[in-house]
Amino acid sequence: MQPLIDIKGLSYSYEQGQPALQDINLTIYPGELVALVGQNGAGKTTLVKHCIGLLRPQTGRVTVCGQDAAKTRISHLARQVGFVFQNPDHQIFHDTVQKEVAFGLQNLGLPRDEIEKRVAAALRDVGLQHLAQVYPHRLSRGQRQRVALASVLAMQTRIIILDEPTTGQDSLERLQIMELVRDLNREGHTILFITHDMTLVARYARRVIVLCQGRVIADGSTRDVLSQTQLLAQTLLEPPQITLLANRLNGLLTPGSEVILTVDEMVEHLHKVNGGSIDGPCD
Repeated sequence: MQPLIDIKGLSYSYEQGQPALQDINLTIYPGELVALVGQNGAGKTTLVKHCIGLLRPQTGRVTVCGQDAAKTRISHLARQVGFVFQNPDHQIFHDTVQKEVAFGLQNLGLPRDEIEKRVAAALRDVGLQHLAQVYPHRLSRGQRQRVALASVLAMQTRIIILDEPTTGQDSLERLQIMELVRDLNREGHTILFITHDMTLVARYARRVIVLCQGRVIADGSTRDVLSQTQLLAQTLLEPPQITLLANRLNGLLTPGSEVILTVDEMVEHLHKVNGGSIDGPCD
């Protein structure tokens, strides 16, 4: 299987001279759902900006869907990889939701009927079809995030990258946007999302890449990476609270059992340990 994103020996420094990325080697394959984590300044956003052509490698190479990102026009890369900014207001400019979602398609020069079809489908996918004629900045932060995501969906890209997709949202909105992200992955989209929320990582990601001071210090399955508490401490990140609790209760749990990532897993495990005396699971 050919990777959709292939990064080899990528290094990059801003004008101040401090390396933002150092010898990054990564591959992202079709159908993956990947979390990119690390402390502020670790290089996460710098890395994904290379994947969408906003930055060019100073050393190394970034290939996206078989195209050298440094030699490909941003408008062409936008047909393959969509990017949802951390702040949706940085990419929302039009006076209705419908016009906002249609904007990228108009730049592609698509026929009007095709644009209308794609816009309707994208708004339906994110649950905003009833708000098509609303001024975007009257919407909640979570709804504006979904407008930005709909704009990407309408482009029908193979890859979707989201930078902190749940920032500034309440618990319900965070859940809604991440359930939508998981549904999109199940439908075939390759997803890479940046986050500091390790509970969301545990619940939704199947692979985790950890950056620290511009270097990849871990890359593996979610369970494997979140079991490395000392490594995560280097990035000032902690596993989810339920994982920390499970670690402290290690003597009460089955020796050699897998790292527990969610409340459901904890309930199921205790149910087994106690011979079925606990009803569950719960959310």
